[in-house]
Amino acid sequence: MKMHCLLVAALAVAVPQVTFAQSVEDAVTDSARSDADREMDAGRQPVEVLEFSAVERGDIVADFMAGGGYYTSLLADLVGPSGLVYAVNPTRFHNVEAWEARLAADSNIRTLVSDPRGMQLAPGSVDAIFAHLTFHDLFFESERFEFPRLDVDFMLANWFAAVRPGGTVTIIDHVGPAGDPRDVVNRLHRIHPATVVERMTGAGFVLVGQSDVLRRSNDDVNLSVFDESVRGKTDRFIMKFQKPE
Repeated sequence: MKMHCLLVAALAVAVPQVTFAQSVEDAVTDSARSDADREMDAGRQPVEVLEFSAVERGDIVADFMAGGGYYTSLLADLVGPSGLVYAVNPTRFHNVEAWEARLAADSNIRTLVSDPRGMQLAPGSVDAIFAHLTFHDLFFESERFEFPRLDVDFMLANWFAAVRPGGTVTIIDHVGPAGDPRDVVNRLHRIHPATVVERMTGAGFVLVGQSDVLRRSNDDVNLSVFDESVRGKTDRFIMKFQKPE
């Protein structure tokens, strides 16, 4: 019995303890982050972006079209063990193997993977939605990439229903020229800031903040974001909207 107790104690000590960040800066400087994520920090300014979002410990957050999960992991660290982050991805753009490491590192991440038209959230299920360089994709359509035309009003009505009263939506996106958003998006993968304000306020949200930390005056907004001369250096806006209480 004594040996058994010692074995149990040894096993308990051997289990790694998961720690969570006490601040945004702690999350970003965490030594457990991958080199690949760290390499993107300079262009994305995650400390400033996440501080602006005001995501808090215990929040439930939907990372909309989370891609490879760069922000998902940071958000998971911020919301802590009492919070949860849903990584929402369209099937065509979700790499299951790449996500295995993130899911193993953070037990408070859940992946929601579906056809783009099925990227829906349950009513009153989240405190915040985070959309990093993906709001424009609501206007995107491509047979090649298996991305059908979405009903933007329907999608944003779902966002409004999903966010709890007083909750927020943080949107970061590439600045695009004025014009038909579907044309602009499908050519350039950008969106005009006024289009975002118009559609979000039309859905019932209130614009409560903007940040210029990612603005770049030397960007040509008439070039595709994949053009090598601007890739990773585009002019980007950050907006925060709130659902009235």
